[in-house]
Amino acid sequence: MTKRLDHHRFATLRRYLVAGLLIWVPLGVTLLVVAFLINLMDRTLLLIPPPYRPERLFGIDIPGLGAVLLFILVLGTGMLVANLFGRRLVAFWESVLNRIPLVRSVYSGAKQVAETMLSEGGESFKKVYLIEYPRRGIWSLCFQTAS
Repeated sequence: MTKRLDHHRFATLRRYLVAGLLIWVPLGVTLLVVAFLINLMDRTLLLIPPPYRPERLFGIDIPGLGAVLLFILVLGTGMLVANLFGRRLVAFWESVLNRIPLVRSVYSGAKQVAETMLSEGGESFKKVYLIEYPRRGIWSLCFQTAS
């Protein structure tokens, strides 16, 4: 009987441990990824000339300021390209990029993925598949975007 009781206690303890790990591991990974991304965005502030960097101007380091400035940059870019002048500017820029062989491939692929993921039409991807492509033994992810 004590073996059964010990086994039950061990199983309960294991169940609690797994339940705790299922909460803490994703949370920990998420926090690490967010901290890494914020740190990465804050490093973009190093592109600003030293006399104009926020820590020099304000006297303190402000964590996350790079993320705020990146948000403002993306928002401002969106405001610029949303009008006729901006669309013409983007069309010109894309025509320049489409003339450069390697850049053309990378840019057009990234643009397609971004347009699909950020489309306002609702569901962008229906399913994800793993297919053997471009040759035998090489596997690629693909996304079903229509029925």
